[in-house]
Order: sequence, then C-alpha cells, then structure tokens
Amino acid sequence: MRKLMIYGATGYTGRMAAEQAHAAGLPLVLGGRSQASLVQLGESLSTACRVFDLSDPDAIDEALADVSTVLNCAGPYMDTAEPLMRAALRSGVHYLDIAAELDSYRLAEKLDEDAKAAGVMLLPGSGGSVAMLGCLAGHAAARVEMPRKVAVALHVAGSMSRGSAISASRNLVTEALTLHEGRLTPRPAGEMALFDFGNGDVSCFAVTLPDIITIGRSTGIPDVETYVHVSGSAFPEGDLTTLPDGPDASERAANRYQAAVAVTAADGTIARSVLDTVNGYSFTPMAAAEAARRVLAGEVRAGFQTPAGLFGSGFVKTIADTRITDLPITPRGG
Repeated sequence: MRKLMIYGATGYTGRMAAEQAHAAGLPLVLGGRSQASLVQLGESLSTACRVFDLSDPDAIDEALADVSTVLNCAGPYMDTAEPLMRAALRSGVHYLDIAAELDSYRLAEKLDEDAKAAGVMLLPGSGGSVAMLGCLAGHAAARVEMPRKVAVALHVAGSMSRGSAISASRNLVTEALTLHEGRLTPRPAGEMALFDFGNGDVSCFAVTLPDIITIGRSTGIPDVETYVHVSGSAFPEGDLTTLPDGPDASERAANRYQAAVAVTAADGTIARSVLDTVNGYSFTPMAAAEAARRVLAGEVRAGFQTPAGLFGSGFVKTIADTRITDLPITPRGG
C-alpha cells in the first residue's frame, strides 16, 4: 500500500516531480486526464498510469484504491484540490499538493477535524514558496524569545509557467489580507515594505500568500505579513494560453529565488534571515518529491499540516543548493 500517485503528472511541474520521484526509487503511479501524454510519460519512466477525471468521485476512489499518498500537481487548485482532498478522506490516503492558492489552505483548515478522524494528513504546499517561507520563518523565529510578528518576502525571478500564469489569473486575491492576532484581516491595498535579499533594500508589495495561514499555523505567531518582489517577466500579460510550458533549464539556472524574513519579538528585538535557493520551478518538484518520500517512510501526522511544522525548519536546507544566512539581531529601537 505504500504507493505514491502523482496526479497531473504530465504538466510542467508534475512531469519534473514524477521524474524526481522515479529517480528516488519511490513506488509510483501516474494519474491524469490525458491518456496519450500520460501513457507516453509512463512508458518513459516504466511506470503504471491511471486515466480519470476529477468530476467522477467513483473513478477517483477506484484510482486511489491501492495508493497511500497522492501528490496533486494539477492546477488550478480551485478546481482540483477539493475533489482530491475529499477522495483522500474517503480512501484513507494522505494528500499533498504544490498549491500557491489561498483557497486550498482554507479548505484544508475546514477539513482538519475530518482528516484527523480519518487518520489522513492534508499537506498542501509540500513544495514551492510555502515550504521555502515557512522554513525560513521558523528558523528566524527560533532566534528570539517570544516572537510576535513575521514579515516575509519572496523574490520571484525569471518567467512563469503557463499553468501557473493561468492559475494566478483566476486566483488573484484583490483584497490584501494579513494575519493579525491569529485572524485573517484586510489590510490597505498598495502597501510596500523594504527587504534586503542580499544586495541592499528593495521595495516589495504586499500580497496575500498562503503563508499567512501556514506560518501562523506552524509557528503559533499571531501576526504574519507577506510580500513579493518581482524581477524579469514573472507576471506575463496577454493571451496566457500561448505561453511556453515553463522556463527551460538554462533560464531556471540563471534565475535563483530568494526570500527574506523579519521576526519581531515581544520585547521589540528583530531577527532577520535571508534564504537563497534554486529557481522556484526547480525547487518545487524536488521539495514535493522529498516530502512524498518522507510521507511514504512514515513521517505523517493526521489533519492539516505544513511542511515546516511537519518536517521542521531544516527541511528547506535539504533541497538542492539552499542556504540561509542570519543577519545580526537588531535590539529594540536599533
């Protein structure tokens, strides 16, 4: 029964996740809607395939019958997360995904008690920025006593995949939100903040990332703010369906990602740390495959979990060439 299904395996990131999982020797089955492309990938990896549509609950249950863990790589997750999460609960299967959409995390919160009762883990964001930022925030929070606030920013470099661009266009949260005193709270639109990713301060704009839920959940810190700094062509315009699948290997190699965090303690001291890693489209499939490997090996806790909360803040440093640099702690008023 310790078998991993990757659903959406023929997509840009799903294919890389499947290749990573196969290279790691994980017992693997590929899932998706397109038979031709799925069979082609299955043949190249010598891996079984199952073709099914998420509109048919019985078909999902049948496909998951001998699976212990499903990794959802099929966006937009507003279409795919709920049918697969609910099927996971029915089938006793642990659920992972790589979503960057807030609704997936709200759904996991909603299903938390049901998942605990079923002995099922819901781990949205097993790769990508949620793993990056959550681990960075947890690392910095451990540097101060009684952390009260996290402000974290992601530097997105290079271009976006077609699937991510289409998903983002459908899931833009027009209302800026923050976590304040443990509750999602509206904040003024257009707010900016300065963060140093390693080459001096740059302006970052406030954006509603899922990390306002996951960081609060994994650290217990009541106030979380999220920001983004964009360079290159990360947010394309025009007809998104004409975009290429995603950045190629050379473009990914030329555009590393960074993240910066400031954690404020109850006494006003501030701990700042900076993360530098490979391009997000390289990091995500590697992190998701590693998370799946750990889950298959028994690193499981029922209910809604986060990568940092489940695996610890050191998880991010096990992925590719990822480094965290600590800056000097700033005393109150310093």
